[in-house]
Amino acid sequence: MPVYETDYERSHMIPDREILRVLECVHGEVQLDAVFCPAPKYGRASTRWRQQKALGIHVQFVGGALWLRSDLDWQMKDGYAECRMVIHAGERRYCSLVMMEHGPAVLSPLGSSSDTALAQTVTWWTKWSGRCEYQGPFRDAVLRSALALKLLNFAPSGAIIAAPSTSLPERIGGNLNWDYRFCWLRDASMTVTALFGLGYHDEAEAFIDWLLHSTNLTQPELLVMYTVYGKPLKKERELRYWSGYRNSRPVRVGNEARNQLQLDVYGDVISAAAQLDEYNKSIDHASADVLRGIGKYVREHWTMPDQGIWEPRVSSQHHTHSKLMCWVAMNKLLQLHDAGLLPKVDGETVKQVRDQIATAIREEAWNEEKQTYTAVFGGEEVDASLLLLAKHEFERADSERMRLTYKRIMEEIAAGSALLYRYRDKLSPGEGAFGICSFWLAEYLALGGGSLAQAEAKFRQLLEYNNDLGLFAEEIDPETGAALGNFPQGFTHVGLINAALSLAERRSREASPERAA
Repeated sequence: MPVYETDYERSHMIPDREILRVLECVHGEVQLDAVFCPAPKYGRASTRWRQQKALGIHVQFVGGALWLRSDLDWQMKDGYAECRMVIHAGERRYCSLVMMEHGPAVLSPLGSSSDTALAQTVTWWTKWSGRCEYQGPFRDAVLRSALALKLLNFAPSGAIIAAPSTSLPERIGGNLNWDYRFCWLRDASMTVTALFGLGYHDEAEAFIDWLLHSTNLTQPELLVMYTVYGKPLKKERELRYWSGYRNSRPVRVGNEARNQLQLDVYGDVISAAAQLDEYNKSIDHASADVLRGIGKYVREHWTMPDQGIWEPRVSSQHHTHSKLMCWVAMNKLLQLHDAGLLPKVDGETVKQVRDQIATAIREEAWNEEKQTYTAVFGGEEVDASLLLLAKHEFERADSERMRLTYKRIMEEIAAGSALLYRYRDKLSPGEGAFGICSFWLAEYLALGGGSLAQAEAKFRQLLEYNNDLGLFAEEIDPETGAALGNFPQGFTHVGLINAALSLAERRSREASPERAA
């Protein structure tokens, strides 16, 4: 997927969207088998094919077209093209697939131009990777995760999608299959923390700009997720004519969680914007209006039940994590107000609501008999999001209540070898351990819930579950280590980065006790 230096882009015509393959036989010979079988509009769009010697294979459909150009010998078949040939030592061949949607396609010549595109791409990514400020012992894993987030970034708008896939199952053969090709507001705060922590300020600011712009039409009410263009999602539908990965039906397009009330996203949006404001030491007029409006919405609605972070398609409840993020929203607004960055906020009212939420959490989410915080008010069961009570500084990681909650979490939802389920599996039996939850566990230990050695040991164990390219899915099969759910999953990589940053901070404190004091 070629990317070019700005100066080169200005002086050359380059394709808008291109997948470029450069094949080189180093020694001996290689049997090459290739198939070109595009299925636009999920296989429902009719296509018109034609093959032109100089321009290659052109596939036209309603809404766009594809050009496949290559110096390989492609043969047209009924609705697809294939290539079978042998390439020998020293031979170098090229395949370029260009998509056009709203205008004519730019087709770069093959050969030297393709080699230039490859060189430009390597240079661009090398420079981008060099900006990563993390220099700890897990740099390779952290950098790979940063690259994954960058590749999930839609450059024209700054949006970062959850995953580039739909309906890869959380349970093989089951129906836990969702479309993740959208941008969740929930991911915002943690993603911005990760990007700022690694030194990628431009990406963090672009994401926040997209976030504030996308929510403009519904503010102060927020949707759970948006398209990369900042639009609401269309209604979820099932592709009944698709069998799904390993017969895991249904295959879904869209996500019906779009209409849920998830109060935690309000805290995530305010927390993300606050990080930028704290970094820039200023808040522009428009952003200030947005923050005040969202804060007012939280003050008026925090007592409502909702669907919460896990988006179950069941009735609403009072989720502890949702109340926590409402507390975060009030706490961040109060901090910005006290720092003189957010005027026209009634600080006393915000403080009063913040303290009311805190009291509710400490009284309604604490189960005295079980000696643990619980996933919902008045409940008995735990979930992994309770570890975030420490991350958001509602509780100290080493407080008695957090230690007891951690103990209960390990007893009830640990999946072995550093892995963690998100909750008891009665709502989704058979799903795997949750990637980001497992990294939350390592981060909780790094924040003070355990020793540095314990935290690093958990983190190292988790790294063993990545694939050969250092990538993680949404979930992990505890028995086999296989990837489950959509892939690659941005949220898991965000969890990895933030855990590594917390480990680095802990390591720095212990190396310089006077700094910690």
